[in-house]
Amino acid sequence: MTYTSTLPDFAIIGAVKGATTWLHAQLRANPGVFLPAPEPHFFSREYHQGFRFYAEFFEDAQPGQLLGEKSADYLAHPLAPARMAAALPDIPLVVQLRNPVDRAYSDYKMLYRRGTIRGGPEAHLTKAAGEHRRFLEDGLYAMHLRRWFDHFPRHRVKVLLYEDVKADPEHTVRSVCRHVGAPERYTPEVGARRFNDGSERFLPLGMRRLLAPLKSAVKPLRTNPAFAKARSLLAREIAYPPLTAELRQRLMDFYADDVTQLGDLIGRDVGGWVGLDEPPLRQVAAR
Repeated sequence: MTYTSTLPDFAIIGAVKGATTWLHAQLRANPGVFLPAPEPHFFSREYHQGFRFYAEFFEDAQPGQLLGEKSADYLAHPLAPARMAAALPDIPLVVQLRNPVDRAYSDYKMLYRRGTIRGGPEAHLTKAAGEHRRFLEDGLYAMHLRRWFDHFPRHRVKVLLYEDVKADPEHTVRSVCRHVGAPERYTPEVGARRFNDGSERFLPLGMRRLLAPLKSAVKPLRTNPAFAKARSLLAREIAYPPLTAELRQRLMDFYADDVTQLGDLIGRDVGGWVGLDEPPLRQVAAR
C-alpha cells in the first residue's frame, strides 16, 4: 500500500439522505480536522482510479490535522466494506441513519428536482417500479450494517440516528469527535443551518442546467449580497409530488422486518419508524 500518509483517519459512510451533510459541515468547521468538500466515493464508484487519485483529496490538509472523509453511498455499497477494510483496517467509522421511509422519499425528491426522474413517488418507491433500486434498498440498514460488521469490529462503528441530531446536536457532534479522535468542537452557526432541505428554494431546472458548467466559478459569489438578492428573485420552492398515506404505509410494511433487526443490532428502539410501537427515540443515545 502506498500513499498511506495521506489516507483518512476516519470516515462517515452514510446513509444517503441521512443528514450526513450537516455532520460533515460541523467537522469541517473544526480546525483540528480536515475533510474534503466533495465526497470522494472512492471505495464505491471510484475505486478503479487507484490510491493516488484518492490521496489527492487530502493534499490541502494542514500539518497535524486529523483526516476524514464522507461518502454517504459507502453504507449500501456491496464492495465498500471489504475494500476499506483491506486498506484501512483500523479506521473508525460513523453511520447516521434516518427513518427509512423518510429517507427514500427525500432521495426521490433529490433526483426529482434534478430532473433525473419524472412522475410521482408511486412510480419509483415500489419494488415493481425499481429502476432506481437505491430508493428502497439504501434504507435496509440492518442488511448493510451486517456487511460492515463482517469487516470491522462493532466498537469501530458509531451509529447515530437522525433523532439524536435533532434532540441534542451539540452532544452528537462531540460524541463523534471523541469516537474519531478529533478535538471536541461544536459550531452553533453550522448547527443552525439546514442542508439539502427539501423546502429550499431553487432556480428553475432549465436555468440550473444552463449554469451547471459555471457552478465552480459562481460558487464564491454566493456570499455576495447583490448576487444573493438576484438569486432570491428567481428561486422558487419546488412543489414535489406528495407521498400519500397509502404509499407511506406500504413502505413502512416493506421496512418493518429490517427495522426490527436493526433495533436488535444497534440496541436502539427504532420501531416507531414503521409503526411498530409508540413514536420512539425520545431519548438520545447513552452518553
